[in-house]
Amino acid sequence: MKSVAAERKSAPKMASACSGVLGSCGFTEAVTTADVQSRWATTPLAERLRVVREARQRMAARAEEFAAAISPQLSRTKADTLVTELLPLLAACKFLEREAKHILAPRRLGRRGRPVWMSGVVAEIHREPLGHVLLIGPSNFPLFLPGVQALQALVAGNTVTWKPGSGGGAVAQLVAAVLHEAGLPTGVLTVTEESVEAAQSALAAMPDKVIFTGSSKSGQSVLAELAKSSTPAVVELSGADALVVTPSADLSKVAKAVAFGLRLNGGAVCMSPRRLLATQTTMTVLRPLLDAELAKVPAVALAVTTAARLHEMLGEAVNSGAVLRGAFEPQAQRPLLVDHATPDMSITRCDIFAPVLSLMAVESMLHVPEMYARCPYALAVSILCGKAEEKKARVLASILKAGTVLINDVIAATADPRVPFGGRGESGYGVTRGAEGLLEMTAVKTILIRRGGAMWHLDATREEDTQMFAALIGAMHGKGLATRWAALKRLMKSARH
Repeated sequence: MKSVAAERKSAPKMASACSGVLGSCGFTEAVTTADVQSRWATTPLAERLRVVREARQRMAARAEEFAAAISPQLSRTKADTLVTELLPLLAACKFLEREAKHILAPRRLGRRGRPVWMSGVVAEIHREPLGHVLLIGPSNFPLFLPGVQALQALVAGNTVTWKPGSGGGAVAQLVAAVLHEAGLPTGVLTVTEESVEAAQSALAAMPDKVIFTGSSKSGQSVLAELAKSSTPAVVELSGADALVVTPSADLSKVAKAVAFGLRLNGGAVCMSPRRLLATQTTMTVLRPLLDAELAKVPAVALAVTTAARLHEMLGEAVNSGAVLRGAFEPQAQRPLLVDHATPDMSITRCDIFAPVLSLMAVESMLHVPEMYARCPYALAVSILCGKAEEKKARVLASILKAGTVLINDVIAATADPRVPFGGRGESGYGVTRGAEGLLEMTAVKTILIRRGGAMWHLDATREEDTQMFAALIGAMHGKGLATRWAALKRLMKSARH
């Protein structure tokens, strides 16, 4: 059996499974070698950012071409694609152009907090490229999500393999072509086929880190494979996000927010609301408002596997006392409300990509945290409240387990390029985007430089030194001034001997 080191050494041979950057005559095969990695990693950051800036401007000039490259099977208009995919991707480019130099700069630790026995030692924290990063992208947002990840990995100095999700190959290749035109060297970014086999081949090539966006089940399979070689990863494993409605919320806006969340991409968004938690009184007023707003949302066709899974869970929910507001029509599915849902139902604990929302009544707002916690997913949660209750909403936000909490908004605010995004629980771990997402694409290297000071640690300790060190510990960390003063006197006495 090959060792991990031997397999990493053979990583360049992955080219047979991957197509290269799109060229004028089709796919150009590219081999990601250690030499290419080294050259790109040592390319000045200013030059890497110049490529990003040039690519951003080229993508902006070809906006409609990018919209057309997105799979027509997604439930959205081209205008939706420009707003939800290309616009935030370009904003992420600009964020990197403006902030990457500061974020990636070496950090020198000053004297403050340095232990006295480390006098003369200077500490520096450096960020280095990981080497080769594998991106396994989703099918629902094939441009924005993996696009930002690719740009951050490239800016950090890594070479990248981008495995698109189903239907995402064309737009991934278009991004690669634009980056190549902007000056990205050949072989630095490789786009594979969309197939599962392409992902398996890319994983077998032993990347230095994997960024995965997809379902919990698929993510667990990827993590099981990565565990064999201790390869680190960032995984966003979808969600079953909650929308908490307080008694003071503007319920007409709540209904519009729900309609937006279930309309966007046909409800196939990792942050689409799947659970709505409110008191019974609030729910009574809210139901007819939801019915009216959701009636305006276009129907979508569900994938066969999604439809079968949804049908099974709806049947289970109804048998357990839930009431459906709407009809199950997978070929033309309109938003569907599962009323009187409970935390034990599968429908309230799943990451299904369909325009379905479970209505869950709580006795009081004090019962929200307990009911919310019954779902294993913890990607995002929205809290809708009146302006006067913002402080209470912030307290609730601090209690609820989630990677992101939005107060008086749903989904859209997370497109801010400064904001890191990631989940907890079964929604995964690690983050992408923002400064934290850029740092995920780097390895920490600490450099310690001694420029003076005593080096007593080179001498072997003696039995009689025990009392001296015990006194030193007491003088520095003892409770109360009297205790520390007594320890200091013992230290001085020990030192004289």
